[in-house]
This record gives sequence, C-alpha cells and structure tokens, in this order.
Amino acid sequence: MKKKIPSFIQIYKSLVKIPTISSENKKIDQSNKILIDLLANYFSELNFAIQINNIPNTNKFNMLSSFGSGKGGLLFSGHTDTVDFDKNTWNQDPFKLTEKDNKLYGLGVVDMKGFFVFLLDVISSINIKKIKKPIYILATANEETDMSGARHFAQSTNIKPDCIIIGEPTGLKLVNAHKGHLSYKIDIFGNTGHSSNPSNGINSIEIAYKVIKKLIDLKKYLQQKYTHKDFSISYPTMNFGSIQGGNTINRICSLCTITFEIRPIPQLNLKTLETLLQEKLKKIKQKWPNRIFLKNLFFSVPAYEISKSHQIVQKVEKFCKMKPISVNYCTEAPFLQKIAPTLILGPGSIEQAHYPNEYLNCNFIEPTKKILKKLIIKFCY
Repeated sequence: MKKKIPSFIQIYKSLVKIPTISSENKKIDQSNKILIDLLANYFSELNFAIQINNIPNTNKFNMLSSFGSGKGGLLFSGHTDTVDFDKNTWNQDPFKLTEKDNKLYGLGVVDMKGFFVFLLDVISSINIKKIKKPIYILATANEETDMSGARHFAQSTNIKPDCIIIGEPTGLKLVNAHKGHLSYKIDIFGNTGHSSNPSNGINSIEIAYKVIKKLIDLKKYLQQKYTHKDFSISYPTMNFGSIQGGNTINRICSLCTITFEIRPIPQLNLKTLETLLQEKLKKIKQKWPNRIFLKNLFFSVPAYEISKSHQIVQKVEKFCKMKPISVNYCTEAPFLQKIAPTLILGPGSIEQAHYPNEYLNCNFIEPTKKILKKLIIKFCY
C-alpha cells in the first residue's frame, strides 16, 4: 500500500524550488539545511530513522536516513547542492519545475535532487517491512565544491552496507571508474621597470613561458607513462585554463598567473602526481628562488575504480543487465568506497549537468524506478 507522501511531481517541485547553491564565492554560497529538513520529513513519513549532521566549520548538513538494522544492506547516495547559474541563459525559472515536451526542467533535476524523488517514490510503493537487510539514504553537502559532505561522512560513519549506489546522471549506465581532478594556480613574480631597459627588471611572462614548457613536458610524460583502456580518453589530461600578466605595453611585467588542471586515471594516485609535478618544477624554482609559487585551487579528488571482476559489480551487472563503463567526470565515489563497494548509476544525462535549461527526459522515469526497485529487492529482501 502506498504511503502518504506527495506525488512524484509534487516532491520534485518541492525540492527544485529550494536554492542550495554551493560555490567558492561566499556571496552566493548557500546552506542546504532547508532541503535536508524537507528530505528528513519525507523519509520520516516512510518510517525511516533520521540522522542530520553538520559538516564541521560550515553551514552545510548531511542526512542519513535508514530503515532496518543489522549488517549489510544497500546505501543510496546523492548530493543536495547545485552549481550556480546565469539567469540570462535560462528560458524558464531554474527554481520552478517546468514540464514541457516530455522533459522536466529545473536546476538540479538531474544533478542531482531528482534522485531523491525517485527513491521516495519507489520506497513508498513497496512493502519495506519485509526487508531483511537495511536500506540507507545518504544526502550530502558541498559535492560541487570540496566534497566535504562525503569526506566527513566517510570519516565518521560506522555503517557497513554491502553496496553503495551513487545516483549521479549516468544515463542509467553502470559506472565503475572515473578520473580524478586537481587544479592549480602558479603565481610568478618578477621585478617591474621601464621596458626601454629590460636588464633593470625581471619579466615574469618570460619565466612563465619556461614554466609552461616544464608543464607540457609533464603532460607528455603522463600520456606516455599512464594509460587505461576503459576510458574514452585513455590517459591523464592536463588543461591550461588561463594566463594573466602585465597591464601596459611599456612596463616589464611583474606578476604572471597561470591556472591549470590535471585529470588522473586510477593507476595514478594524488601523492604520486604531486611528487611528479614538484619534481618537474624543482630546477626552475631553484633558478628563480622565491618567485614561483604553486598552490591548489580546490580540494583534489582522487580517481576511482572498482574492478569489473568484483563480486558486487558482477552481481549488479547480472540483475541490471548492463556492462560497467568508465567516465571522465568526478563524483563522491572515491570517498564513499572507503565504506563499501561503490557504483554510480542514475537517471538523466551528464550532458545536462551544469548547463542552462537542465532537464530530465521523462523516458528515464519508469526504467529508473524499475532498476531502483530491483536493487532494493536483490540487496535487502
């Protein structure tokens, strides 16, 4: 018998209308507490126990809801925050669920408030009193910035489910591996002076040119040394995001700044990559002491992989009838897999995430419900 919670569309509307933007810009960064409380109310109506925890030194919160007790079971995980948006690029209100042409539009409809809507709808339609192993629902904070919600949960929880499913928009394809992400800024300081006599100063752009050559050497080394055939781009990538320096044509440039990112594959851990980067810049930093400063822009995310031969992967693969694939974007999986074997599977396309007019194609609705129901039956009944 269906429990008394709002309909699928009503729940969708209620979640989308609550702004939960995560941003490094503190002026637009928002707490997710209102959404967490609403999710807690919904799951409470389904007789789930609720734990809400503050992420230390933030105004953000995680929620763990659970039904049943004992060892094993299944944990579904999703993040409650969204990226920022430019209202001039949206054709409708980002905080109002809009139904049009067999699509649901709104900020977070696939990335990833919608996953909680599916879970609530499926759980309300089954007799969970018959389960023999627990069902857990984790709602995290700050996935779009430093992933502090998932990191805090992994460090503080004592639950041990058999499997974790992260409901990121994979197009309902089973994901068992993804690349990591590191981002850096290099500030290069010179000495300014009049351009008519270059020997009276040190041009930071010229040093930056030599730094970039070193980084390109590292880029080529990573491509040659590390490969993973399961990825569409089989090697670690490096991208230069920006370069800024100087302010007038007749002055020696005193400061040049470079930003770049690296996306490692699973065989390349963060510590090794950091060592390789420091080693590549070592000689040029010795030549120009106290002029080249490297710093992380954001919290680094390790690459993630669970072997296709793992029994949990083969179990999910078998009853969901889908082969695991690898993707180039990041999720919270590297942190949650410290708790239990972790896979990524969810409705909607990653091509919609972080883009204007984000939408869920309604063709995903019924197949997603069937898969989630099957996962609960296989792991918890």
